[in-house]
Amino acid sequence: MRDNLLIALYAFLGAATVGLLGAGVLLLVRRRSLTVHLTVVVVVAVSAMLAGTQAVARAMFLSAHDLRVVTTVVAMAAVVSMATALLLGRWVVARSRELTLATRSFGDGGDFTTPLAPATAELAALSRELEATSAKLVESRDRERALESSRRELVAWISHDLRTPLAGLRAMSEALEDGVVSDPDRYLRRMRTEVERLNAMVGDLFELSRIHAGALALTLAPMSVYDLVGDAIAGADPLARKHGVRLVDEGVAPIPVEVDGKEMSRVLGNLLVNAIRRTPADGTVAVTAERSPEGVVLSVSDGCGGIPEKDLPRVFDTGWRGNHARTPPAGAGLGLAIVRGIVEAHRGRTTVSNIPGGCRFEVVLPVAGV
Repeated sequence: MRDNLLIALYAFLGAATVGLLGAGVLLLVRRRSLTVHLTVVVVVAVSAMLAGTQAVARAMFLSAHDLRVVTTVVAMAAVVSMATALLLGRWVVARSRELTLATRSFGDGGDFTTPLAPATAELAALSRELEATSAKLVESRDRERALESSRRELVAWISHDLRTPLAGLRAMSEALEDGVVSDPDRYLRRMRTEVERLNAMVGDLFELSRIHAGALALTLAPMSVYDLVGDAIAGADPLARKHGVRLVDEGVAPIPVEVDGKEMSRVLGNLLVNAIRRTPADGTVAVTAERSPEGVVLSVSDGCGGIPEKDLPRVFDTGWRGNHARTPPAGAGLGLAIVRGIVEAHRGRTTVSNIPGGCRFEVVLPVAGV
């Protein structure tokens, strides 16, 4: 038993000495290639085994012949181990370089493509993560381009829509100032109408900026969908009568929801005004509300004739307007963007689809208490 302990002690001391030296070498080459690190590890392992063997051999007074045999065996193992380490290191480094070259496409605005050559489990996992990140970056770039295009369109349309009422206000004010107006009251009424239009545009811009900034503060309270829709229909009825459009309720269930009444009234009001203005005279705008597995579904159907399929994904984008709505009184294309922002703030979603003779806008809200 004592001899075994002495052998273990001598072997440990010899291997530990080499291990400490190897740790120092690894510290010095910590910034070098993986091949160098693997080579150092193999050299340390074999040298530690050789040092332990030498220490035990000398302590146990082995013959010179036996010592040469043991040393030769260890040396052969060292040669094979170092060759294996070099091959493994070069292979891993090659895979790492391929991965590095593939990631350079990120900076060039391209997509990441996983190298085809087989790699270690860690490098393969890293490639999958980079591929997923690349997909997210592509989506982000596409979304940024779409937002930038939307901003440019919005600025152009807002500039056009503001210029028209401002030019009218300037002309009417100059006419009133010069005293060349035979009916000042008519001019004043017209000026008030234009000011209200400008005020509505500025209000929409302010609301949209709050939504985009995440500063839309909601005051949630339980209420019935029946009351919410009833108030919205009552508010839009005068506009419907003016345009000769029938505004009908095709079934509104008294389902409880927890919403900000003011903001949700704006949602329904925007949808109804949008539908009324795009429905020809003698047409019908229908409102429904029902429960579904997804929540409460509020829908507004109109007789606009439908939206081109290619434009359906852009309907709720900021500044989007149909081709026939590029001039007042269609507005600046903010109403539906505001609708989507308010609904999403309520943890809901908005959709639009074509139906025979028109289109249907749907708002899905969670049921109160769910």
